[in-house]
Amino acid sequence: MTFRTFLTALALTFLPVVASALTQAEVDAIIKGVDERQRNSGDWKSQVYIEQKETDKTDVVYDAVVYRRDANDALIILFVAPKAEAGKGYLRIDKNLWFYDPRVGKWERRTERERIGGTGSNRQDFDESRLAEEYDATFVKEDKLGRYMANVIDLKAKAGVDVAYPALKMWTDKETGNVLKRQELAASGKLMRTTFYPKWKKAFSQSKGSDVWYPEEIRVFDEIEKGNRTTVLIRQVDFNALPANIFTKAWLESKSR
Repeated sequence: MTFRTFLTALALTFLPVVASALTQAEVDAIIKGVDERQRNSGDWKSQVYIEQKETDKTDVVYDAVVYRRDANDALIILFVAPKAEAGKGYLRIDKNLWFYDPRVGKWERRTERERIGGTGSNRQDFDESRLAEEYDATFVKEDKLGRYMANVIDLKAKAGVDVAYPALKMWTDKETGNVLKRQELAASGKLMRTTFYPKWKKAFSQSKGSDVWYPEEIRVFDEIEKGNRTTVLIRQVDFNALPANIFTKAWLESKSR
């Protein structure tokens, strides 16, 4: 199914659905399920394509490699193309997000709302899902979203947790448990981003002993600067063990030499 078809399906008039509210335990189970389906108990490596479109500007395209170690929430996003961006990267370790620019040989700490490579994406688009750890969930309603039957859930950031957005609204497919759509809001309630997940894929992980699901395609729409949008394609996922010392500043610096 193409993204145009996916959007057309979501744009269809919502049909009224009579359904009883889910219990809090059921809502919590849905959110934990989203996390568990995407979590790998071992390591992760993937090739990533990022395309940024902005009104009246030339499109920007990046190729990157993403490394994850879900056991300790470590993450690296290393840019490999275009040439001017190669060697730049992000390192998330000990719950801190760092950016490295080899041209100046300098590390800078960044916030969770950091626009990765100046695009509309941020750290959570490439990382494992931690919704149950970071947010409290509340059932809103059950709705027919195009041809999908979805649970609509509000999420509010837990006290003291550093997240990109303090409030989310999420549509999850009742049949598969996959996220179809999410809206991200500022503390004021202003809508900041709308993200669609038109394609999901699963791959078997030996370390987990079961399948890991991941979005093959992510479409991010900037709700502040209308017309700006980002496409993220996740390719060639590999669950083999990574070098023990990979999630360090020294390792990332070595890739730019």
